Amino acid sequence: MVFSSVVFLVWFLPLSLIIYYLLPFKYKNYFLLAISLVFYAWGAPKFTLVLSISVIIDFYLVKMMVTSKSMHYKRLILTISVLISLLFLLYFKYANFFIENLNLALVSAHSDKIINWPKVILPIGISFFTFQKITYSIDIYRGNTQPAQNAAFYLLYVVMYPQLIAGPIVRYNSVAKQLNARTHFMSDRINGFIRFGIGLAKKVLIANVLGEYADAFFNHSFIDRNTGEAWIALLSYAFQIYYDFAGYSDMAIGLGRMFGFTFPENFDSPYTSKSITEFWRRWHITLGHWMRDYLYIPLGGNRVNNKLRLYFNLWLVFLISGLWHGASWNFVIWGAYHGLFLALERLFLIKLLKKAGIGFSWLFTFFLVINGWVFFRVESFSESLHFFKLLYGGISLPTVNNSPFGFWLIFVVAVFFSFSSSIRAGKNLEIIFHRGSKQLTVTVISLAVVIVLYILSLSQIVSSNYNPFIYFRF
Repeated sequence: MVFSSVVFLVWFLPLSLIIYYLLPFKYKNYFLLAISLVFYAWGAPKFTLVLSISVIIDFYLVKMMVTSKSMHYKRLILTISVLISLLFLLYFKYANFFIENLNLALVSAHSDKIINWPKVILPIGISFFTFQKITYSIDIYRGNTQPAQNAAFYLLYVVMYPQLIAGPIVRYNSVAKQLNARTHFMSDRINGFIRFGIGLAKKVLIANVLGEYADAFFNHSFIDRNTGEAWIALLSYAFQIYYDFAGYSDMAIGLGRMFGFTFPENFDSPYTSKSITEFWRRWHITLGHWMRDYLYIPLGGNRVNNKLRLYFNLWLVFLISGLWHGASWNFVIWGAYHGLFLALERLFLIKLLKKAGIGFSWLFTFFLVINGWVFFRVESFSESLHFFKLLYGGISLPTVNNSPFGFWLIFVVAVFFSFSSSIRAGKNLEIIFHRGSKQLTVTVISLAVVIVLYILSLSQIVSSNYNPFIYFRF
């Protein structure tokens, strides 16, 4: 099940909230666990049992680790726990990729021993909950937090449906206290609903409209397409993926708030960044923090003696980050591309950008980011090169008359709200919709606006056949 579906918006969400609010606190976690399993089983029934068993095994492994007095034994159990999580991820997400590339190598070597392999179906959200399981084991090993009170509470942490399929990546220590005791103020319910409604509108009213245009371009041959159309398609995709992903994060944070949880922010106007380093502080923030704390710092972080090693580690982390996004060489190239510019900024580029001024730095960074999206969106490297030739192969305007007025209206809205936080009024508006306001009048107006957006989004979902879920491979 996805948030932007009729079943979820009309039935699942209202009914689950009503029952949840009516229940005494001691039953709330168990009810939230039950509906989270139903939510996940709706899209992946066969994998729900596998996921639940793996989580429970992990819970008891960590419990054994905590009670052990031997550091050697603790490290051994931690290694087993992390390996189990990674093996699940490697099998379900990368087995097909590995076999496909092995078969290509065999064909290149003129071998007739091709491996016949039944396709492994990718469970939704596996990358997100794998990272959460790993943080649980490592943080408890490091002494950053205490283990969960019981297996049900740990399972709830992993499968809690607001953040299960598209993040943000929530660390156990950030919600551990809320699992045991949390408040349910009316203001949190209202502000949570406002945040959810804003996220839904970002996804349905903006991302879907731009995505339909981008898909119509990228899903067909580029023959007979001109440079202007290629740029509009690329920009449409750049804004689609931002509003889609940020919209899902908003919905997750809003839902979490309605259930009494505080989830971390995941986006902070990333297209206003003035360097790639800053972009990664604003884009998918929880993934960036995860990579920093559980991969970059264990590799030595900024404290390595050799500068070359530091740049290599930085590049390697983003290479792995690219592969995390999907089992494809283009995702690896996308990660390497960002890692390269991060290393170059450490070397000299960031100083040049500061001297060049804010305007040039922003334009240069935005240019780099949207060019990087080519590898993210196009399926193969050869097609990416073909698309780059189209982008830079000539000068021509897009055929505006072939696109409906609604598309251009949404395109302008997308551009405006991507950069509106750069001015004070835009930032204040964002704060009101994200955090809520203490003024009753402002809250009532915000609520009215969101109710209208909710109805419009629902109407759009019912009337349109286009409502993609682009995180199936994450």
